[in-house]
Amino acid sequence: MQKIILITGSTDGIGLATARNLVEQGHHVLLHGRNPDKLAAAARELAELPGAGRIESFQADLSRFGGVECLARSVSDSHQHLDVLINNAGVYNTPAPTTEDGLDTRFMVNTIAPYLLTRRLLPLLSNQGRVVNLSSAAQAPVNLEALLGHTRLSDNGAYAQSKLALTMWTRHLARELGADGPVIIAVNPGSLLATKMVKNAFGMAGSDIQIGAGILGRAALDDDFATATGQYFDNDSGHFAPPHSDGLDDRKIAALMDAMASVIPERTEC
Repeated sequence: MQKIILITGSTDGIGLATARNLVEQGHHVLLHGRNPDKLAAAARELAELPGAGRIESFQADLSRFGGVECLARSVSDSHQHLDVLINNAGVYNTPAPTTEDGLDTRFMVNTIAPYLLTRRLLPLLSNQGRVVNLSSAAQAPVNLEALLGHTRLSDNGAYAQSKLALTMWTRHLARELGADGPVIIAVNPGSLLATKMVKNAFGMAGSDIQIGAGILGRAALDDDFATATGQYFDNDSGHFAPPHSDGLDDRKIAALMDAMASVIPERTEC
């Protein structure tokens, strides 16, 4: 059955590889990217695939609250239903480590934006839908002062903390929504895959990107994930596993959610 699937950050890397796999399977894929030229190029490439499903493109800068709101609004204006949201967009290092709102760009793009986007798109996602959050094996205890923009972290520190924070809110939101909400899963797609992020950060080619694209497709569609809401899948080991211990600590999760709520505006214009 054809699914309608939104993939953030789908103009290159794991996001584009996942989109390619899903388009080839005939699914209706909603591409997202920050750069309009790269977005158009990705859409053209995918449209040329044999048996390609329908493709739509949405441009938005997820380092801005207004960009998140615009993306959610554009998708909602175009669709009454969404089967899968894959929160793939991520940042490791950037020439602009602080957003226009004074937040760490890694926390904004990797943690806060996907949470806000998921919240905004919940009316389109039934309890048969899925949210797949791109986590990482790199997870470190979250410094809430850094999340709030009061303390600057190294690239590695900000990335690892932002990915644990993403995994923590995955568990929180899944428990909050329960059977009324979509299945929400955090996935480590595999360590040091052949992405631009890995090449820029570590100067290495990385492993086959299909390792990551394959597991994101499985998490989005396979029955094995249909009852896994709130869980963390570690593709390095090939099974569901506990995240960093802070990701199971209800007190720390509650503190994280309070901190996130304090920086997210009620509504922001595009």
